[in-house]
Amino acid sequence: MSPTRRHLDPDQVRRYLAASLGPGPRVTGCGPLTGGGFAAVWWVTLDDGRSVVLKVGPPPQVPLLRYEHDMIGAEARYLRMVAARVPSVPVPPLLHHGSDPELGDWLLTGLLPGRTLWELTQAGADTDEVRIQFGVALAALHGVTGDRYGYDCGRAGGTTWRAAYPAMLDDLLADAADWRVPLPVPAARIRELVERHATVLDAVRRPALLHFDGWAGNVLAVDGPDGTPRLAGLVDGERHLWGDPLMDLVSPLLFRRTEDEPDEPLVRAYRTIAPFPLDAAVRRRLGLYRLYLYLLMTVEMPSRGITAESDPWRVARLAELLDQELADLDKP
Repeated sequence: MSPTRRHLDPDQVRRYLAASLGPGPRVTGCGPLTGGGFAAVWWVTLDDGRSVVLKVGPPPQVPLLRYEHDMIGAEARYLRMVAARVPSVPVPPLLHHGSDPELGDWLLTGLLPGRTLWELTQAGADTDEVRIQFGVALAALHGVTGDRYGYDCGRAGGTTWRAAYPAMLDDLLADAADWRVPLPVPAARIRELVERHATVLDAVRRPALLHFDGWAGNVLAVDGPDGTPRLAGLVDGERHLWGDPLMDLVSPLLFRRTEDEPDEPLVRAYRTIAPFPLDAAVRRRLGLYRLYLYLLMTVEMPSRGITAESDPWRVARLAELLDQELADLDKP
């Protein structure tokens, strides 16, 4: 189990529920949900008929990556913001955000129905409509404008996107040094390659709200009246940040290249609402964002207890993808 994921049991779940909702509702059932590695996440049913989700942050003594500080609070801020400013985007309703010296930080939300897009894809279901609706939802999220770029609450950011992106990257490289994560090239070389192409970031003039964790495991769908899966919710917004909308088109096509798949349903739907060219500058920006994502996924492995022995495919695949993105940046 990931060292950041707090161990819970049913008695502890009852304590969190009482701290959130008071002594009234009783827990009638509960159990862990799988999929994420950062927080402990449990489904809970209550005697008043509600089904809820409890998400508990890591214990205070567990070391975290720099951008992960106050992640539970970040998700609470995200859920409030989306519910207030983009109600068309389905997110879990926030019921309580708690912080306690003994219990730590936690969230209680409503439980959205549905199966993940990942499960549907693995089962061979037709997911085109879900991906179209996901693209529409991302475009709606990106209509929300922040007052700075990067992460909030004192984490890496800047007054311009060209300043914020390298600051975020620098934090990841510092985390790599702290955790002794081997990189394909020295950190100084990565910074040099990014700086060489940083002018493309000047095209971003507005800090848009980004989910930035829109892989298929965080997209929920339910069957419509005709049996076709339809979007039911976007979950796990704790990694949200403010920046270039194109950055949000990387995780949904994880391990693929958005610019090479303009007819992919999500990409096509998104570009219908928020058109962007597929020119050299856009391709470069997308490459920089894949570099950041793959670096993040690589650097976080030790903090999640992931090794070449426990997950050889992930380690090898990320090394290959990082090499590819760095080689592209090194081209004239």
